[in-house]
Amino acid sequence: MTKTELLTEDFATLGEAISHDLGAKMVKDFQDANPEATEWYYIGKNIISQILSQPDCVGIRFYNALNKEGKTTLVYVGVDSKGKSIYEYTVVGADGELSKDKAIVADRTILNWSDLKNL
Repeated sequence: MTKTELLTEDFATLGEAISHDLGAKMVKDFQDANPEATEWYYIGKNIISQILSQPDCVGIRFYNALNKEGKTTLVYVGVDSKGKSIYEYTVVGADGELSKDKAIVADRTILNWSDLKNL
């Protein structure tokens, strides 16, 4: 895909299913090249649904980050149909007034199952 194609792409359609074998190879190749890196992250369905339920949200962007212990984690935000991160959106109040609400910026990935005891 060229940069021009990406700019005209429907952002909601980005991503595709791959074979189990290709997925396993990609993970193994990364882990072999980065043996000290975090192996995986777990994110619950509820926060993903909340992010995707925001107005004009067509996907999620994941940023690499460090948590308060200095461990790698992810910060994730919604992405709109223009490919921009959603940090706020317009809402119509009961009185018909327009205002801005802050969008969801999320964290709290599980880096391994032993982290569950720290929640």
